[in-house]
Amino acid sequence: MNTSHKAGFVTIIGCPNVGKSTLMNALVGERLSIITSKAQTTRHRIMGIVSGDNYQIVFSDTPGIIKPLYKLQEKMMQFVISAFTDADVFLLITDVFEDMQLDEAYIDKLKHSGRPVLLLINKIDVAKQEVLEQKVLEWKDKLPQAEIFAVSALKKFNIDKIMDRIIELLPPSEAYYDKAEFTDKSERFFVSEIIREKILLNYKKEIPYSVEVIINSFKEDEKIIKIQADILVERDSQKGIIIGAKGALLKKTGTMARKEMEQFFNKQVFLELYVKVDKDWRSNENRLKNFGY
Repeated sequence: MNTSHKAGFVTIIGCPNVGKSTLMNALVGERLSIITSKAQTTRHRIMGIVSGDNYQIVFSDTPGIIKPLYKLQEKMMQFVISAFTDADVFLLITDVFEDMQLDEAYIDKLKHSGRPVLLLINKIDVAKQEVLEQKVLEWKDKLPQAEIFAVSALKKFNIDKIMDRIIELLPPSEAYYDKAEFTDKSERFFVSEIIREKILLNYKKEIPYSVEVIINSFKEDEKIIKIQADILVERDSQKGIIIGAKGALLKKTGTMARKEMEQFFNKQVFLELYVKVDKDWRSNENRLKNFGY
């Protein structure tokens, strides 16, 4: 084994809306995790891989930690628990505005994990110095072994310093993935995430949380990628809201998604969207398994 090569798994955890996905994308340099201002944007455990000549970091972006209200949320929290088991380093993300709502059970897990914990206090670009200092004191008391960094994921402030520290902490190991790869997810996965992000941006209330996106076909040739996808909702009334008057809202969502896919794949995309009702899919064990939860 090449003992000078280091590799390991870095698990990103935190409450919803503290900037985990923005941070992951800043660290990986690719737009892997969808980012919106709505809670529970990330539903899966998404891996982002960063490789250098003598290291490989496998980042895991996990769903924001919540108390589950229905079966889908239970499955989302299982992704968080699984990410605890193989972590070599933890990145605990909080921000200057958060009221330290992280469940004590997770803080306890971090305390007794035997793994290094880097605590990143995010959004310092919009915070007063005294607020930041108070947060640092609170967290030192709550999680004494953590190394604390003040960061701005949006402005990429202190990102290089965090990367250097992670590399220092990685164990000696061969690479886990091919050095050319930057994620463990498929192209279809990213297509569905892009569509889901546009739904989160364009629709209010419970609609985005009742939606799942299924990619039925993904056909690529030299010039164009042709994609057909279904947007699943739980009720007929939600179907009408997604489509909008004369199909206007669905068209807007599709256009936004297509433009982003064209940037992502650097190729022309033809996107066809249909809306279908799949009653109570969020509470159906078999349906959730089919959707990868």
